[in-house]
Amino acid sequence: MIITGDDPEYIAFVKARLRDQFLMTDLGPLRYFLGIEVFSTSDGFYISQEKYIQDLLARAALGDERTVEAPMELNVKLQLTDGDPLSDPMRYRHLVGSLVYLVVTRPDISYPVHILSQFVSAPTTVHYGHLLRVLRYLRGMITRRLFFPRSSSLQLQCYSDATWASDPSYRRSLSAYCVFLGGSLIAWKTKKQTAVSRSSVEAELRAMALLTA
Repeated sequence: MIITGDDPEYIAFVKARLRDQFLMTDLGPLRYFLGIEVFSTSDGFYISQEKYIQDLLARAALGDERTVEAPMELNVKLQLTDGDPLSDPMRYRHLVGSLVYLVVTRPDISYPVHILSQFVSAPTTVHYGHLLRVLRYLRGMITRRLFFPRSSSLQLQCYSDATWASDPSYRRSLSAYCVFLGGSLIAWKTKKQTAVSRSSVEAELRAMALLTA
Protein backbone atom coordinates (compact mmCIF):
# COMPACT_ATOMS: atom_id res chain seq x y z
CA MET A 1 0.00 0.00 0.00
CA ILE A 2 1.21 3.51 -0.86
CA ILE A 3 0.01 6.47 1.21
CA THR A 4 0.61 9.91 -0.26
CA GLY A 5 -0.35 13.45 0.69
CA ASP A 6 0.92 16.89 1.64
CA ASP A 7 0.02 16.68 5.36
CA PRO A 8 2.57 14.57 7.33
CA GLU A 9 0.47 14.67 10.51
CA TYR A 10 -2.61 13.27 8.77
CA ILE A 11 -0.52 10.61 7.04
CA ALA A 12 0.77 9.54 10.46
CA PHE A 13 -2.82 9.47 11.73
CA VAL A 14 -3.95 7.24 8.86
CA LYS A 15 -1.05 4.83 9.41
CA ALA A 16 -1.85 4.66 13.13
CA ARG A 17 -5.49 3.82 12.44
CA LEU A 18 -4.46 1.14 9.93
CA ARG A 19 -2.10 -0.42 12.48
CA ASP A 20 -4.99 -0.58 14.95
CA GLN A 21 -7.00 -2.71 12.52
CA PHE A 22 -4.39 -4.65 10.53
CA LEU A 23 -1.02 -6.30 11.06
CA MET A 24 1.26 -4.07 8.98
CA THR A 25 4.84 -2.79 8.73
CA ASP A 26 5.80 0.77 7.85
CA LEU A 27 8.55 0.54 5.21
CA GLY A 28 9.27 4.28 5.26
CA PRO A 29 9.61 6.54 2.21
CA LEU A 30 8.66 4.94 -1.11
CA ARG A 31 11.62 3.37 -2.90
CA TYR A 32 10.32 0.23 -4.63
CA PHE A 33 6.81 -0.94 -5.45
CA LEU A 34 5.66 -3.69 -7.84
CA GLY A 35 8.85 -3.52 -9.90
CA ILE A 36 8.91 0.28 -10.02
CA GLU A 37 11.87 2.09 -8.45
CA VAL A 38 11.41 5.58 -6.98
CA PHE A 39 14.41 7.83 -6.27
CA SER A 40 13.80 11.12 -4.50
CA THR A 41 16.03 14.20 -4.72
CA SER A 42 15.67 17.83 -3.70
CA ASP A 43 14.63 18.61 -7.28
CA GLY A 44 11.98 15.93 -7.68
CA PHE A 45 11.35 12.23 -8.19
CA TYR A 46 12.85 9.74 -10.64
CA ILE A 47 10.83 6.66 -11.57
CA SER A 48 12.32 3.68 -13.38
CA GLN A 49 12.20 -0.11 -13.73
CA GLU A 50 15.90 -0.86 -14.09
CA LYS A 51 15.86 -3.98 -11.91
CA TYR A 52 12.74 -5.20 -13.71
CA ILE A 53 14.58 -4.85 -17.05
CA GLN A 54 17.61 -6.71 -15.67
CA ASP A 55 15.38 -9.59 -14.58
CA LEU A 56 13.61 -9.56 -17.96
CA LEU A 57 16.91 -9.73 -19.86
CA ALA A 58 18.06 -12.58 -17.63
CA ARG A 59 14.88 -14.54 -18.41
CA ALA A 60 15.21 -13.78 -22.12
CA ALA A 61 18.77 -15.21 -22.23
CA LEU A 62 19.70 -13.40 -25.43
CA GLY A 63 23.06 -15.11 -25.74
CA ASP A 64 24.98 -12.02 -26.88
CA GLU A 65 25.81 -8.50 -25.67
CA ARG A 66 24.61 -6.54 -28.69
CA THR A 67 22.62 -3.33 -28.30
CA VAL A 68 20.68 -1.17 -30.77
CA GLU A 69 19.86 2.53 -30.76
CA ALA A 70 16.17 2.24 -31.70
CA PRO A 71 13.58 -0.30 -30.52
CA MET A 72 12.16 -0.78 -34.02
CA GLU A 73 13.34 0.00 -37.53
CA LEU A 74 11.57 2.73 -39.49
CA ASN A 75 8.65 1.86 -41.77
CA VAL A 76 8.35 -1.73 -40.56
CA LYS A 77 4.92 -3.22 -41.28
CA LEU A 78 4.53 -6.64 -39.73
CA GLN A 79 1.86 -9.08 -40.85
CA LEU A 80 0.40 -12.30 -39.45
CA THR A 81 1.93 -14.33 -42.29
CA ASP A 82 5.52 -13.09 -41.88
CA GLY A 83 7.96 -15.91 -41.12
CA ASP A 84 7.35 -19.40 -39.76
CA PRO A 85 5.23 -20.17 -36.67
CA LEU A 86 7.19 -20.47 -33.43
CA SER A 87 7.46 -23.95 -31.95
CA ASP A 88 7.06 -22.44 -28.46
CA PRO A 89 4.75 -19.39 -28.65
CA MET A 90 4.50 -19.18 -24.83
CA ARG A 91 7.98 -17.68 -24.63
CA TYR A 92 6.96 -14.87 -27.00
CA ARG A 93 3.76 -14.25 -25.05
CA HIS A 94 5.60 -14.16 -21.74
CA LEU A 95 8.19 -11.63 -22.95
CA VAL A 96 5.62 -9.38 -24.64
CA GLY A 97 3.47 -9.46 -21.51
CA SER A 98 6.48 -8.34 -19.47
CA LEU A 99 7.11 -5.50 -21.92
CA VAL A 100 3.50 -4.34 -21.63
CA TYR A 101 4.05 -3.74 -17.92
CA LEU A 102 7.38 -2.03 -18.63
CA VAL A 103 5.58 0.61 -20.73
CA VAL A 104 4.38 2.01 -17.37
CA THR A 105 7.72 3.86 -17.10
CA ARG A 106 9.12 3.52 -20.64
CA PRO A 107 7.04 5.45 -23.18
CA ASP A 108 9.90 5.06 -25.68
CA ILE A 109 8.86 1.43 -26.29
CA SER A 110 5.11 2.05 -26.35
CA TYR A 111 4.86 1.85 -30.16
CA PRO A 112 6.85 -1.38 -30.77
CA VAL A 113 5.19 -3.12 -27.82
CA HIS A 114 1.77 -2.20 -29.23
CA ILE A 115 2.77 -3.68 -32.59
CA LEU A 116 4.27 -6.88 -31.15
CA SER A 117 1.31 -7.51 -28.83
CA GLN A 118 -0.95 -7.92 -31.86
CA PHE A 119 0.73 -11.23 -32.72
CA VAL A 120 0.64 -13.06 -29.37
CA SER A 121 -2.00 -15.50 -30.64
CA ALA A 122 0.21 -16.81 -33.45
CA PRO A 123 3.76 -15.37 -33.27
CA THR A 124 6.32 -16.19 -35.94
CA THR A 125 10.10 -16.14 -36.24
CA VAL A 126 9.93 -12.64 -37.77
CA HIS A 127 7.88 -11.28 -34.89
CA TYR A 128 10.28 -12.88 -32.42
CA GLY A 129 13.23 -11.24 -34.15
CA HIS A 130 11.65 -7.81 -33.68
CA LEU A 131 10.93 -8.68 -30.05
CA LEU A 132 14.63 -9.43 -29.50
CA ARG A 133 15.48 -6.05 -31.01
CA VAL A 134 13.35 -4.31 -28.36
CA LEU A 135 15.19 -6.25 -25.65
CA ARG A 136 18.58 -5.28 -27.08
CA TYR A 137 17.45 -1.65 -27.15
CA LEU A 138 16.47 -1.88 -23.47
CA ARG A 139 19.86 -3.37 -22.63
CA GLY A 140 21.58 -0.32 -24.09
CA MET A 141 19.10 2.17 -22.55
CA ILE A 142 18.49 0.44 -19.22
CA THR A 143 19.14 3.55 -17.10
CA ARG A 144 16.50 5.73 -18.75
CA ARG A 145 13.87 7.00 -16.31
CA LEU A 146 11.05 9.49 -15.89
CA PHE A 147 11.54 12.69 -13.90
CA PHE A 148 8.81 14.52 -12.01
CA PRO A 149 10.05 17.93 -10.76
CA ARG A 150 8.89 19.22 -7.37
CA SER A 151 8.27 22.72 -8.72
CA SER A 152 6.44 22.79 -12.04
CA SER A 153 3.61 24.68 -13.65
CA LEU A 154 0.10 23.21 -13.88
CA GLN A 155 -0.18 23.89 -17.59
CA LEU A 156 -1.18 20.94 -19.75
CA GLN A 157 0.80 20.34 -22.94
CA CYS A 158 -0.50 17.63 -25.24
CA TYR A 159 0.98 16.10 -28.39
CA SER A 160 -0.59 13.62 -30.79
CA ASP A 161 0.41 11.87 -33.99
CA ALA A 162 -0.92 9.20 -36.32
CA THR A 163 0.46 6.77 -38.88
CA TRP A 164 -2.03 6.60 -41.72
CA ALA A 165 -3.15 3.12 -42.86
CA SER A 166 -0.10 1.56 -41.20
CA ASP A 167 -1.86 -1.76 -40.60
CA PRO A 168 -1.21 -3.74 -43.82
CA SER A 169 -3.98 -6.24 -43.05
CA TYR A 170 -6.90 -3.95 -42.23
CA ARG A 171 -5.60 -0.53 -43.41
CA ARG A 172 -6.37 1.04 -40.06
CA SER A 173 -4.21 3.83 -38.69
CA LEU A 174 -2.42 4.14 -35.36
CA SER A 175 -3.01 6.98 -32.91
CA ALA A 176 -0.37 8.03 -30.40
CA TYR A 177 -0.25 10.79 -27.82
CA CYS A 178 1.56 12.08 -24.76
CA VAL A 179 0.47 14.56 -22.09
CA PHE A 180 2.70 16.78 -19.95
CA LEU A 181 1.62 18.57 -16.77
CA GLY A 182 4.23 21.28 -16.66
CA GLY A 183 7.49 19.40 -17.03
CA SER A 184 6.08 16.02 -16.00
CA LEU A 185 5.03 13.37 -18.49
CA ILE A 186 1.80 12.01 -16.99
CA ALA A 187 0.09 10.04 -19.79
CA TRP A 188 0.94 8.36 -23.09
CA LYS A 189 -0.65 5.79 -25.35
CA THR A 190 -0.43 4.04 -28.72
CA LYS A 191 -3.69 2.60 -30.03
CA LYS A 192 -5.07 1.27 -33.30
CA GLN A 193 -7.94 3.38 -34.59
CA THR A 194 -11.38 1.75 -34.61
CA ALA A 195 -12.28 2.81 -38.16
CA VAL A 196 -10.45 3.15 -41.47
CA SER A 197 -9.39 6.75 -42.13
CA ARG A 198 -9.70 7.83 -45.75
CA SER A 199 -6.85 10.34 -45.54
CA SER A 200 -3.86 11.19 -43.36
CA VAL A 201 -5.73 14.31 -42.20
CA GLU A 202 -8.64 12.18 -40.97
CA ALA A 203 -6.20 9.89 -39.16
CA GLU A 204 -4.58 12.89 -37.44
CA LEU A 205 -7.99 14.23 -36.40
CA ARG A 206 -8.94 10.87 -34.90
CA ALA A 207 -5.68 10.91 -32.92
CA MET A 208 -6.47 14.41 -31.66
CA ALA A 209 -9.97 13.31 -30.68
CA LEU A 210 -8.58 10.36 -28.71
CA LEU A 211 -6.14 12.67 -26.91
CA THR A 212 -8.82 15.24 -26.11
CA ALA A 213 -11.16 12.56 -24.73
